[in-house]
Amino acid sequence: MVRWLNGFQPWGVFLLRVVLGAAMVSHSWSKVYPAGGLNHGHLLSSVEHFNDYVVHLGLPRWLGYVSTATEFVGGFSILIGLFTRFWSLLTAGDLLVALVLVNLRHGYEASEHTLTLAAIAVMLLLAGPGAASLDRRLGLH
Repeated sequence: MVRWLNGFQPWGVFLLRVVLGAAMVSHSWSKVYPAGGLNHGHLLSSVEHFNDYVVHLGLPRWLGYVSTATEFVGGFSILIGLFTRFWSLLTAGDLLVALVLVNLRHGYEASEHTLTLAAIAVMLLLAGPGAASLDRRLGLH
C-alpha cells in the first residue's frame, strides 16, 4: 500500500503548490486590481492603502510593494511552478511577518490560516516544485 501511495507523491506537491499559489493570488487580487477595475483610474489606490497599513505596523512603506509583489507575482509563479523555491522563500517570509505582526495578537484561530500557508511555503522551499512544474520542465529545480 505504501509503495502504491509513494507513486502519488509528485501529485501531493503539485496540490500544495496549486493551493498556496491560488490562495496568495486570491489574497492579493484586491490590492492589484481594486474594486471598480481600471475604469476609475485608481489602480494604485488599493496598494497605497495597504502600504499605509504597513507603515502603521512600523515597517517601511516599500515593504508594502514587496509584499504585494510577493503575494501576486510570487503566488502566480508558485501556482505554475516557476522559480518555486525563490518565491516560496519570499512567501514564507511575507506570511511569517504577517503572522507575528498581525495575526498572533488575535489568538490561534486568527493565525491558523496564515500559519498553514507559511508551512506549505516552507515545505515547497525544502521539497522543491515537484514533477509537474515549469521548474522541472526547464531544468531549474
